[in-house]
Amino acid sequence: MKTSKGKLQYNISGNGKPNIVLINGGAGPIEGWMKILPEISESSTVFSYNRFGVGGSDKPNESQDGTTIVKTLHEALTIAGIEPPLLLVGHSLGGLYVNLFARLYPNEVAGIVFLESSHPKDLSLNEYQGNTVKTINKLFKMFDSLSSHKQFDEVNHVKDTVNQIQQVNIFPDIPVFVVTGGKENRMMPEQVRTKRVENQLEYLSLSKNSKHIVAEKSGHFPQLTEPIVVINTIKDCVKLIKSKDNQ
Repeated sequence: MKTSKGKLQYNISGNGKPNIVLINGGAGPIEGWMKILPEISESSTVFSYNRFGVGGSDKPNESQDGTTIVKTLHEALTIAGIEPPLLLVGHSLGGLYVNLFARLYPNEVAGIVFLESSHPKDLSLNEYQGNTVKTINKLFKMFDSLSSHKQFDEVNHVKDTVNQIQQVNIFPDIPVFVVTGGKENRMMPEQVRTKRVENQLEYLSLSKNSKHIVAEKSGHFPQLTEPIVVINTIKDCVKLIKSKDNQ
């Protein structure tokens, strides 16, 4: 599709409300959702896409900070006819974007699934790395297996994205589900791991209606290693949204 910022590759499958929007981690392609897509498309319309610089989408021509990414996504959804209410699913860095999207468009978002999501406070995990040369970019690259140093790349603008989230205090009253991988990452120091889990749990405080799910056999990609856990979580969120609509 053609947006005001360039061409985006996207996929729409299924039919039904609420519309589900899948938002990848850094440099994550549409294909990363293939194990969950068929089943969640049975009862909902599902939109997935490649951000600028990924797959067949155009390369970015401006800094890819959170607000830029979210506004481009909002424009893409409008062009594709994907109307609210939206259920947003954000993996890894995508968790920051769903968080920001819900703040910028609170009346359009009906529920969120944070999937092994980055948290604004993950920025401070750098302090525990010991060696300051291991910058926050390294941490996110470890999470998202990124190797790009391009100036516009989103991984170079994580700090801006976090600031943008912190500037908007409104978060809608919606169901929030948090899926965390239970498998230890041996590359990650113990202190960092503990802190990161604390940050994951802090996502629960965004909503009075929140739930934490641990994908016991998964590391950073539960949608690949335990798709059924992710499918069931999304379905539970859909149920909650529908029951809210019927009240």
